[in-house]
Amino acid sequence: MAVTPVIKVGILSGKEIKFSLSGNFSDLRNDLLREGTYLASWQKGKVLLAAPDVEKSITPGTVYHPVDVTRGTFTLHNVMIGINFHWQKEEDQVFRGSLQLLAENEGITAVNILPVEDYLKSVISSEMSATASAEMLKAHAVISRSWLLAQIDKTKNLHKGTRGYKTLFKTEDEIIRWYDREDHAHFDVCADDHCQRYQGITRSTTSLVEQAVNQTHGEILTYEGAICDARYSKCCGGVTELFENTWEPFNHPYLQTIIDNPEVPEGYRMQLSDEVNARNWILGQPPAFCNTDDRNVLLQVLNDYDQTTRDFFRWRVTYTVDELSDLIKTRTGIDFGMIRDLLPVQRGASGRLIKLKVAGTRKTMTIGKELEIRKALSTTHLYSSAFVVEKTGEGADTRFTLHGAGWGHGVGLCQIGAAVMGVKGYSYKEILLHYFRGAALGKRY
Repeated sequence: MAVTPVIKVGILSGKEIKFSLSGNFSDLRNDLLREGTYLASWQKGKVLLAAPDVEKSITPGTVYHPVDVTRGTFTLHNVMIGINFHWQKEEDQVFRGSLQLLAENEGITAVNILPVEDYLKSVISSEMSATASAEMLKAHAVISRSWLLAQIDKTKNLHKGTRGYKTLFKTEDEIIRWYDREDHAHFDVCADDHCQRYQGITRSTTSLVEQAVNQTHGEILTYEGAICDARYSKCCGGVTELFENTWEPFNHPYLQTIIDNPEVPEGYRMQLSDEVNARNWILGQPPAFCNTDDRNVLLQVLNDYDQTTRDFFRWRVTYTVDELSDLIKTRTGIDFGMIRDLLPVQRGASGRLIKLKVAGTRKTMTIGKELEIRKALSTTHLYSSAFVVEKTGEGADTRFTLHGAGWGHGVGLCQIGAAVMGVKGYSYKEILLHYFRGAALGKRY
């Protein structure tokens, strides 16, 4: 059996990084950093460390390990979480494992190096409340482990390939972009929603989380022998989306359109790429695992900052024409003039918009994919791209109301839906195979 992998997680970047050591740390040459607070800064390609009684230059990429691995921790100060989301804020975060300091882009990046299983115990507590049902926690441990290891394998394959990997396609009339994690060249994953939320031991874990990770140790989802790229989002809105409609145009057979309900909801045609069907679905209230207002269930999944969002299964946002025009110009950097219309061009299998035409008095362009649309239509991120537009009024009194469904990209496991399934008595294997059809459970190590 293979040994547990060790991974690198990029936590924080900046011109300067303030960190504190609890216990002594040392590099492989026995260069000792004593307990205390330090300021790391970039200086002509070097990393300069300063403390009240220390000032020295170290080689970029140096890794400092706790001398006492059972007790040594380090704190990174002023870490930004929820970047570009409505809960964005700074906090101090505490980490176990080793600290690496990189010099890149005329700044410093702090990286946490630790075993995968220790990483997962924090991810589960960071992605959601650590008080969810045991089966939900085990399901999340498996998908978080699978996603991580799949990304590492993907990065290795990209480095072996000769074809350039592109995530942006732009013409005069169209911008198509997707956001994944291939831009992390010097570490495996980042610590924010761009990858998986990882906040060290700052988010207090529970014995249930420890048990969930330990009981699924090394367990992953596989498809035809390969590790599944096991995606997940907060709330699918009643039906999940295809991978290729959100990220690169590659079909994963285990990431298909799944109705988040034991039966097909009555009164709906489920070909949601059709505009009429999508409108009926999004404006409706179909039965679904994730269609719940059970506070006890939501508290299991939503951390304190996530609880600021309550209307996630179906939601509504209204802009005046001036507000919308200014917003889109600010968020895209493109001056469309006054927005005249938002027109659906292409929808995915869940009704999420893949392409949206923005028609203005100065310019008309089509934008996509789903996250590019969400970023353009909100000061943070619109809850999802599964929405229909209601246009009312005339001239300066024009209003654009977006009626939407779900929270997130909608691919793979639906966290709210899985939490409800756990409460209803489904096992973690049943939860996983509901969302990842055709996948199998296996052991990686």
